[in-house]
This record gives sequence, structure tokens and C-alpha cells, in this order.
Amino acid sequence: MSTSQGQFVWFELMTTDTAAATAFYSKVIGWEARDPGPPHQGYTILSAGTVGVGGLMELPPRVREAGGQPCWTGYITVDDLEAMAARVVEAGGSIHHEPSDIPEVGRFAVVADPQGASFILFKPLAGGMGAPPAGPTPGRVGWHELNAADWEPAFAFYSGLFGWTRTEAVDMGPMGIYQTFATEPGSPMTGGMFTKNASIPVPCWLYYFNVDHIGAAVARNEAAGGRLLNGPHQVPGGSWIAQCSDPQGAMFAMVGPNG
Repeated sequence: MSTSQGQFVWFELMTTDTAAATAFYSKVIGWEARDPGPPHQGYTILSAGTVGVGGLMELPPRVREAGGQPCWTGYITVDDLEAMAARVVEAGGSIHHEPSDIPEVGRFAVVADPQGASFILFKPLAGGMGAPPAGPTPGRVGWHELNAADWEPAFAFYSGLFGWTRTEAVDMGPMGIYQTFATEPGSPMTGGMFTKNASIPVPCWLYYFNVDHIGAAVARNEAAGGRLLNGPHQVPGGSWIAQCSDPQGAMFAMVGPNG
């Protein structure tokens, strides 16, 4: 699998109740959960079949004390971690966690763009984690969406760092332009960004998990204690989406057919 720079390769939930979150996402998305054991005790791997998609861990006390809330964060691959972290700062972003090692996995740094949306820079070990297979397979991540304070300078930031390219621009009327992007020139679109409305308090990334049927998944979400925030509704291309929050308050979204 490719490990080229600028691709989303992993998704991580920090939460206040790991056991409850594991049970919730297993029911709603259908992920299989496992404990990887030493040296990663306290971390749960979430898989779609045999493909690892992400993980979850407890929200550290120091983050809670600083006002941090449960949330999903995406890992983006880079060729040179220290150099890219420096470029983030030069471009107006910030570093929340200095470059550090993940034993037997790679090296990471938690950063934020100039508008405050967080993501993780990740340099995998040679032959390690690459971009997961694309496609609508349930349990994998089907879309990456940035709710920005102002999408145009946000796009310039990510494009300057990772070489992302514009694909389609969708006019959403009073909501403005929804700009889709590809992580490599000529590759399929993998996400979008737009200027958020007031209902979203701060800029953030939102990740859409593929599901088998959006209506059934929404029902599973509500039955398991989650909240439906928006949708379900159809988007260009025919898929249906729903935006939700889990019982601990972390936002996530789902995408899939509805028939």
C-alpha cells in the first residue's frame, strides 16, 4: 500500500469511556475491536474485516483539564515529520504535541491548522501503515470533511503542505461553496471543505464512515445512545449521509446507500 505524503491513513478517537465507545461503534459501524497488547496496552484497534481503520484510547486527564472533549482525529502521512511540523508552524499553524515515537509503528506529531482544526502528522516505519483501500466497503472511511472558519485560506494551507488539488466546487446557495479535493493530482476526490455555519462552534475535521444502509445505521446509532445531528439526506452522486455524535459527545458521520 502507498505511503505517499498527504494521505489519510488512520483515524483515532480520544474518549472519556473507552469500553462504552468500543461497544457503541461495534454496534453502529460494525467494527471489530481488539487489544494489541504490549507495548500498546490501553489502546483499542478498530478493524473492518481484516483492514485496520483506526483506534481509540482514553482522553488524557491533562487534556480534559484544559477543556478537551472527546473527538476523532485523522493521521496524514508525511515523508519527513520534523520538516513538516516546522512547515505547519511557518504556514501559521501550531503544534499541540511535539514529534514523538509510537513504538513499532512510526513517529507522530499533533498539530492544528491556522484556524484551529487539529490533525496528526504521521511518518510510518518502513513497510508499515499505508493508505487503506479506497471504495465504499462498510467500516472504512469514505470521506474527509473540513468545517473551516474560511475554506479558501484553509485549502491554501493544506495544498501548500501536501499538494492537495481542487476537484469539484459545489454551490450550496446560502451556505456558500463546498470545495472537494484529491490528495494527488488526477486521483479520485477524497474529501471536501467549506466555511462552517454557527452551529459548529470551532473549525474541525469530520470523518464519514461507510455503512451498509444509512437508514439502518441511523437507527442503530439512536438505539445505542448516539444523537442524530443532521440528515439523513442525499448528496451528489446518489449516496446518503448522516451526521451524528456518540454517547460521549464525539462527532462523526456516516455515508452509504438508502435503499
